[in-house]
Amino acid sequence: MIEPVLVTGAPGSVGTPLVEGLLAAGVTVRVAAHSVDRATRLAAAGAEVVRFDMTDPAMFGAFDGIRRMFLLRPPAIADVDGVIVPAIAAARARGVEHIAFLSIQGAERNRLVPHRAVEDHLRRNGPDWTFVRASYFMQNLAATHLADIVERDEIFIPAGRRSMTAHVDARDVAAVAFRALTEAGHTGQAYTPTGPRAITYDECATILSVVTGRSIRYADPVPWTYWRRMGARGMPIGMRAVTLGIYTAARFGLAAALTDDVRRLTGRPPIDFADFAIAYREVWERPGAPLERPAGLR
Repeated sequence: MIEPVLVTGAPGSVGTPLVEGLLAAGVTVRVAAHSVDRATRLAAAGAEVVRFDMTDPAMFGAFDGIRRMFLLRPPAIADVDGVIVPAIAAARARGVEHIAFLSIQGAERNRLVPHRAVEDHLRRNGPDWTFVRASYFMQNLAATHLADIVERDEIFIPAGRRSMTAHVDARDVAAVAFRALTEAGHTGQAYTPTGPRAITYDECATILSVVTGRSIRYADPVPWTYWRRMGARGMPIGMRAVTLGIYTAARFGLAAALTDDVRRLTGRPPIDFADFAIAYREVWERPGAPLERPAGLR
């Protein structure tokens, strides 16, 4: 048994299922949460929850007694050298021996995203690492971009109408990270969990239309229009810049490649976008709208 394990980014679309999986396997888990109040469910499940802010060195005591950790770059933080590197250095100094870092698909070819800088730092300075280069999360449509789907019946992402994306369910990403944190043989490896097929955002909109019974469309905004709307919705500048970098990569075909990493590491096929959309069908509904079981999805 490998314990304890520190998980950052929980609760969250990856952090929550990862913590639940670790606890179910009998691993002692410490959750480093920005808001302890939001992590009460994980505490009730048996995790130790501590308040953690990567920008505050006074909170680096969360690393004490930890040998393995799951590192998620806070979405609003793009300053790798000023914030993330000091946190990694503190973790290493306090005894962390292995970091499973949540990166993104194509980070090794994309210098526009901060994930690449984190990877480069870990390669040069340690500790031991495993990169989980996830494709674009399906769950982002149920969180970051949910308001546009519910309020405007549109997917508002500047990735291009012809771009293909190998969307991955965050639960599959958590399953890959679980293996990296609990098994030997993953040090120095980079995995790219993807879904079973690459699809366009028009296809995503069609699937959501079937699930919701509404006509959902893909808006395909230009970058400046996306920047302004996301700013009006309260998205921090750093997060807007990072997401634009990610969508630009998709526009240039860097998000379409498929891998068998989910099946190879977990022994089961990855979750399809249609199954994800059905599982989250209550999220897409407008308040007071009746739910009907969707039909016609393959």
